Amino acid sequence: MSDAILSARGLHKSYDLGRRKVEVLHGVSLDIVGGDFLSLQGSSGAGKSTLLHLLGGLDEPSDGVVLAEGQSVFGMGAARLAKWRNREVGFVFQSYHLLPEFDALENVTLPARMAHIGASAAEERGMELLKRVGLAKRMHHLPTELSGGEQQRVALARALINRPRILFADEPTGNLDSKTGNEVLDLLCELQREAKLTMIIATHDDRVASRAHKTLRLADGLIA
Repeated sequence: MSDAILSARGLHKSYDLGRRKVEVLHGVSLDIVGGDFLSLQGSSGAGKSTLLHLLGGLDEPSDGVVLAEGQSVFGMGAARLAKWRNREVGFVFQSYHLLPEFDALENVTLPARMAHIGASAAEERGMELLKRVGLAKRMHHLPTELSGGEQQRVALARALINRPRILFADEPTGNLDSKTGNEVLDLLCELQREAKLTMIIATHDDRVASRAHKTLRLADGLIA
């Protein structure tokens, strides 16, 4: 597909667990068009998180290729791949992955500092995002001083700090109660529309999947 921002061709992924090889993906192919909002749905162990990690360049496939606008992601070389992940891609994880010794603003601005954006510009952008996600009064709180929903909002702001074109969210409401999960999901959808983000959410939750424009179902390592 010529207008695909991200493509996968024949993705296989296996892991060696002692003497046993576990096959997770069995030849997944797909095209993601810029501005798409996709949900990857499937039961636990279906390969959703593995596929997200491969598409986002966090892990390499055992076979197959991931293409970013026609260019092989894993053919970029380590330095260019790190830059692509930092500038073009944002990640939101179920477990937040905030650094405990950094306050909310410091966590949010970290990817910008890694991209060599000046401290004042990074802080201004970080404060803007934290206000946007409803944390204007919590910027200097440590993760341990924030609720789960607040930590996920910090993680979302961090994912958006470098204005990525693609946002991956792996079970973003999985650790949240229903009310808080709905609030975070509403916020994700609003930000996707505002920034015209390409967004891919991995979820086992029908309620979350129903908010996406399209749903792909994974079963036994294949798109069903």
